[in-house]
Amino acid sequence: MFILYAIPIGIVAGYIIGGRLDRLSQLRLRWAPLMLLGLALQIGIFSEAIGRAVGDAGPAIYIASAVIVFVAVLRNVRVPGVAVIAIGAGCNLAAIVANGGWMPADPAALAAIGGIGAGYTNSITATDPALWPLTDLFALPTFLPLTNVFSVGDVLIGIGVAATIALAMRGPTPAVRPERSS
Repeated sequence: MFILYAIPIGIVAGYIIGGRLDRLSQLRLRWAPLMLLGLALQIGIFSEAIGRAVGDAGPAIYIASAVIVFVAVLRNVRVPGVAVIAIGAGCNLAAIVANGGWMPADPAALAAIGGIGAGYTNSITATDPALWPLTDLFALPTFLPLTNVFSVGDVLIGIGVAATIALAMRGPTPAVRPERSS
């Protein structure tokens, strides 16, 4: 849910740099339905009812959904800001795959948000997780809605989403013509 905070931040940043919200309609992302499918799968398996239903298949579904999103993001890497999203998504995917379809979370970060919910969740505690620096080491403050733990990859994804929105609001940079000397 960290990404949900990046959207309004990107819009505010877009206005600050002189952008207009209507320019977002010009943003063309390839394979957007594939991205949405991957994100929908994640939202689904992390809901309590579906998470319980998928049971032991949760880690495989999580990896598959993360791969789907990563491939779709890579398809758009030339869009300004998306390269940062790709780096963050790659960090998260690496940590998830290296830990068998789970994203290890720092016990203190999990405790700060009240622990893990029921059903399949992407977060687990592990004593010695693979790729520890890429795991969920941080927690959003509990006074925020949708508080959760997050990783460096999530931060990069958030920065990339905010940058993509802000830059799209600014619109294309006009070509600069060289001055003619007389």
